[in-house]
Amino acid sequence: MAKTTKTTMLGLGAITAGAVAAVTACGVPVAAAPAAAKEPVKVEGGQVVVPVRGGSARVDVAGLGVTARTAGGAPLTLSAPVRGLGTPSRITHKDGAASWSYPSRGITVTARARAGRLAMHLHSDRAGDLRWPLTGTDRSTSRLSVPTGEGLGVPVDDPFWNSAEARFAGSEIAMAGGMTMPFWGFQDGSRSATYIVPTDIGTSLTFVSSGGRLHGETAHDFGEAKDYDVEFSLGDSSPVASARDYRLWLAQHHQLGSLRKKIARDPQVGRLVGAYHAYLWGPARSAASVQKMKRLGLDRMWLGYDSGADPMKPDAVDAAKKNGYLVGPYDSFANAQDPKTADNPSSTWPTGVYPDGCVHDAQGKPETGFGDRGCYLSSQFLEQQEPSKHYMAQRTKQMTANGANSYFLDVDAAGELFDDRSPSHPMTQAQDRANRVERMGRLSGGGLVLGSENAAGWANQAVAFDHGAASDGLNVLWPLQKDKASWGGYYPANDPKFFFKPVDLPADAVKSMYDPAYRLPLYETVLHDSVVNLDRWELSLYKLPNVKTTRVLLSMLYNIPLNFAVDGTTLDRHGKEMASLQRFFQPLHQIAATRPMTDFRWLTSDHQVQRTVFGDGALTMTANFGTKAHQGLKPGCVQATVHGKAPRTLCP
Repeated sequence: MAKTTKTTMLGLGAITAGAVAAVTACGVPVAAAPAAAKEPVKVEGGQVVVPVRGGSARVDVAGLGVTARTAGGAPLTLSAPVRGLGTPSRITHKDGAASWSYPSRGITVTARARAGRLAMHLHSDRAGDLRWPLTGTDRSTSRLSVPTGEGLGVPVDDPFWNSAEARFAGSEIAMAGGMTMPFWGFQDGSRSATYIVPTDIGTSLTFVSSGGRLHGETAHDFGEAKDYDVEFSLGDSSPVASARDYRLWLAQHHQLGSLRKKIARDPQVGRLVGAYHAYLWGPARSAASVQKMKRLGLDRMWLGYDSGADPMKPDAVDAAKKNGYLVGPYDSFANAQDPKTADNPSSTWPTGVYPDGCVHDAQGKPETGFGDRGCYLSSQFLEQQEPSKHYMAQRTKQMTANGANSYFLDVDAAGELFDDRSPSHPMTQAQDRANRVERMGRLSGGGLVLGSENAAGWANQAVAFDHGAASDGLNVLWPLQKDKASWGGYYPANDPKFFFKPVDLPADAVKSMYDPAYRLPLYETVLHDSVVNLDRWELSLYKLPNVKTTRVLLSMLYNIPLNFAVDGTTLDRHGKEMASLQRFFQPLHQIAATRPMTDFRWLTSDHQVQRTVFGDGALTMTANFGTKAHQGLKPGCVQATVHGKAPRTLCP
């Protein structure tokens, strides 16, 4: 597919209501939205009224305030009005849409009904910011949901999440890079509001604490992207209602991937189903260690190794493949250093790449790379050079010369996007994203089972698995990792303490990252049957002992694999438990990996007992995170019910 088409697909494409005969919102076929009427939008004085699924939305042109009225008649504020727009022009009404402008700001606005949502399109002819919509401002609003990783569900008046301790209130989240998917939602009693921003580049979201309550303020930079789209919808009381609507949106826009189809194209992808993941260090990279895993009962594994001076040898890779495992390197196409002083192979490129291929900022200076080393490497430079120099193809060939059948490409599916001001390889953030999708597609289409970091929604069709999108609340993690004395450093090379030194998370980190009362499976609701999702690679199960049980229960509840770090002694200390956990998980993942998560609910008022359903009842998981038994399920246990079979229980 041409890059221009890809760019459109990744944010600007839209379909009219009724263009899809039937789509799958949560695995269950739903009727397409009814065909749009000739005059679906009404103009009443200075207001525009748009029909939406479950009611109607009303836009006040004077300040872009948006209210909704549900079928029950109760009003709901979808956005508070903003100031400083100036006097609006006269509203024009044509082709089922209403349009107007704010001449003093150079902004034109179009409102229309699209697939049951209010679709707002804004265009600016000049640089500048717009802080809109302002969401969750109703006093009756109770909870927000946001996919900053797997997903958070936060009571808007919760003292912790309004405090500085949580590092949440007041922090600006970039939608392209800081969120795994560009949507969020608010609950208001039995109703919910969902906000989807297809034009996520140049857009950020800040949850502001005011009077002890959180509300959302969205900002768009028209200097980054002249067009800004926001779609509003109404939903029910489900805590994952916003994720259901975004999944429906992806399906309607033909952007929802399928793990089943990925397996059909490359049967090796099927080796992910039921597999646990592990990064190997030191002696664990040997053929003998791989065989030991098999003897312990680790029937399916994805094995990775860093791009240091000691990759897995061909005999170890061959042993892994014979055992039915996936195995591959951890690599990056996003960093370059001077070859004379580079500290890892991933940052070492042939002569001519560094510094010529560096991303350049607005002042013409190279953008400093990871950990203040080298520079960020321009995806546009690599694309321009690939037909003649084959830098990426040669790199991949070199990294898989040992026979690897998988590949982990760091940051490509998640990382920060760049505007490159270099005159020889200029690039916008949209082009950067398109380049990444293009090269990930080449890797996955070349016989390698591809994974990447955090796999944002826009990358879900390009990768088969990700490490990191299952993690959440990371603002409290980064300061902990910087304290190498407590967390551990990247040494010794065969057993880096950064990965292996056990650390008990402090209370604020436990609450931010793993407290089940605040976790929501938003990512799984949208993408469970498209991408196999795991925690970050440095957060091995045994790295964080004080949240180990909670993490196991979450992984079982969400039907996602665990991630491990394995050195020369890990299998002796933990191998039997790892195998025991996998024996419980593997048959469940084989049932549900290619099925969507169709339901999530809290079974107790304190949210300590939770239930998920996959497919049309093919698998039901119930986890008890609390301290009391619930209907026979003991605390610290998870129960799996496969359709037509007796329940099985795990108490890790």
